Amino acid sequence: MSAAGGQMPPIVFGTDGWRARIGEDYTYENVRRCAQGVAEWARSAGTGDKGVVIAYDRRFASEFFAQAAAEVLLAYDIPVAMSQTAVPTQMTSYEVVERGAACGIMITASHNPYPDNGFKVKSPSGAAASPDMLAVIEKTIRDNAGALPPQRSYADGLAAGKVELYDPYPGYVEYTRRSLDIDRLKAADMRVLVEPMWGAGAGWIPRMLAGGRIQVTEIHSERNPWFGGVNPEPIAPNINAALTLLGEGGFDLGLLLDGDADRAGAADEKGIFIHQLQVMGLLMYYMLEHRGLRQPVVSTINETSMVGRLGKLYDVPVFETAVGFKYVGPKMIETGAMMGGEESGGYGFGMHLPERDGIYADLLLLDLFVREREAGRWPVSKAVAHLHDIAGASFYLRTDVHVDKQVYPALKDRLLVELRADAPAAVAGQKVIRTDALDTNDGFKFWLEDGSWLLVRFSGTEPLVRVYAEAMSAELRDAMLDQGARMVRGDGGA
Repeated sequence: MSAAGGQMPPIVFGTDGWRARIGEDYTYENVRRCAQGVAEWARSAGTGDKGVVIAYDRRFASEFFAQAAAEVLLAYDIPVAMSQTAVPTQMTSYEVVERGAACGIMITASHNPYPDNGFKVKSPSGAAASPDMLAVIEKTIRDNAGALPPQRSYADGLAAGKVELYDPYPGYVEYTRRSLDIDRLKAADMRVLVEPMWGAGAGWIPRMLAGGRIQVTEIHSERNPWFGGVNPEPIAPNINAALTLLGEGGFDLGLLLDGDADRAGAADEKGIFIHQLQVMGLLMYYMLEHRGLRQPVVSTINETSMVGRLGKLYDVPVFETAVGFKYVGPKMIETGAMMGGEESGGYGFGMHLPERDGIYADLLLLDLFVREREAGRWPVSKAVAHLHDIAGASFYLRTDVHVDKQVYPALKDRLLVELRADAPAAVAGQKVIRTDALDTNDGFKFWLEDGSWLLVRFSGTEPLVRVYAEAMSAELRDAMLDQGARMVRGDGGA
């Protein structure tokens, strides 16, 4: 029970942290409860004296929620390193690694609608907290629901030297230079449009590439917690303004970021969106062909089939995980992977961080296209076509079926039974040769003979059902998506 006598809402960490509506479930009290879970975990691990890194994005009141989290850690006598300003989520991972900190906290709801905020946890490796780590944190939150967490004034912590304010930019640039020739990128004769979507990644890419021949233009750089009225996820129609600018000419490439800059995206010189699965294929091709690496690759169940085809072509092992970097990151570390990726546009790299970094991924894409240009595959659209020449077609799209929050649990229970007991024998007129139930028990994937697939999966961060399709043609993809949406709504499709 809360101090006011009401029942505390359950706090559950989904595929990428806990997220909720500000003022409804996302309150200072609940943020402090999450921080208590982190504090208890650090204390039980015997690493509390190493300190906890905290950062925040540009969402409404994020900096104040971050201070609320710090106040609980300070009450546990755990030192806090707090970002001076809003920063990309991956800077938390970077600071944890560089400092050898116990773990990290990031206040962000990533690409969620603007009324939401969230709480992400980073492990000592910089990767997203594993399911085991999150289970301990969630248990602590449940076990302490009867009382408010202890607090120590943030101002008092600052005065006592228990809070260190940090700027990750200088160190991050030097860290990035260990694995990427930034000067090579600065010298490129290219015109690049950057779309950070009003988020925490604004200013980072232009600043990192300043002082050279390359011309970088950034839009939507100001802080806007409303995100211009769109979800800060770098997919259409949210990025239509950037695509329109690219389509008008004058740019060679568009680079995209989400609201907390841990997701990457791109568009070609014509303003054609390079979808997330294509970006995964391009980055894998870059690592294999241009960097000559041959370590394993980790991809999620909703990632592209091109990963498997490229793996066979270059004789590289491929490992598949459930959706979410809380699965991808640990698998990357376990297998010594050179990269890992998920459908949402999140990509991590063994030579950098085992966590999503949209800024680094965008810079790698830029490096890829610089190298492809030198090889005569230019403009960007031609380089993308070359990928498909060697890795096969990838016509991909995702449909989100939004559901009322109150009926979402019942819908999920119904579909988990129906899709298992009465799986479709055919999708879009083609025979289903295999049906996979996801290990996380949150969806099903249906495979066709030509390698096309349809995935129906319940979101771990929002009350919606995601329907994904990757096919060998746009017509087949659209037909598959239509059938998948009808399956979810219960108006046919089996």
